[in-house]
Amino acid sequence: MTAALESRVVAVPDLTPAEVDAMYHLFEAHFHASSEVFARDLASKGWVILFHDGAASGLQGFTTLALYETTAQGQRLSVVYSGDTLIHPAFWGTPALPRAWIKTVLALSAERRQPVYWLLLASGYKTYRFLPVFFVEFYPRHDRPMPPAAQGLLEELAEERFGTDFKREQGVVRFARGATPLRPGIADVTPERLKDPQVAFYQARNPGHRAGDELVCLTRIHVENLTAAGRRMTR
Repeated sequence: MTAALESRVVAVPDLTPAEVDAMYHLFEAHFHASSEVFARDLASKGWVILFHDGAASGLQGFTTLALYETTAQGQRLSVVYSGDTLIHPAFWGTPALPRAWIKTVLALSAERRQPVYWLLLASGYKTYRFLPVFFVEFYPRHDRPMPPAAQGLLEELAEERFGTDFKREQGVVRFARGATPLRPGIADVTPERLKDPQVAFYQARNPGHRAGDELVCLTRIHVENLTAAGRRMTR
């Protein structure tokens, strides 16, 4: 029986060298990534959620995030930007990651007086499917076009954060340096998976994901924007 994962939120400056090293080795086993690229991404984040196997006490996953304020589309807002994220395949399907992530970002959002949005780069369909499972309104999506206001906000935030690496026409970020594509065998899009409309949409919108293209997504972080599954993660 797989042991439950325990989570811990740590400010990036408080990570120990051993923890950073364990994070990189776990990440590099699943993504094509150099230590320099990994370190640069980590340094640009504020927090990391670490996941440990309570039985073995080994690092089994992590996710990094930044929270910053900006002005976009004429409004002052806060943005949660997710960085490198990984859960060991042995723990896929467990609620540890969404529960810890949703609770953390809701707590951080509660300290803000302005709207808070999640700017997500989806490097694979598993990351993208986090949105329809846990959020009511998010974009892009297969079942309705993106409203002009949401598209304008997404594009402005993406261009501010990624500059010319953001390809507006495709709606993806294509890093000129530092792309971290998934290794073969990790979240491959199979014919069976394509029967899921969410996966089929992701594949159609981001056909270059195997080369490292990442689909830009946006949703508002608010308890009223959580699905029933999302609200269960807050309990």
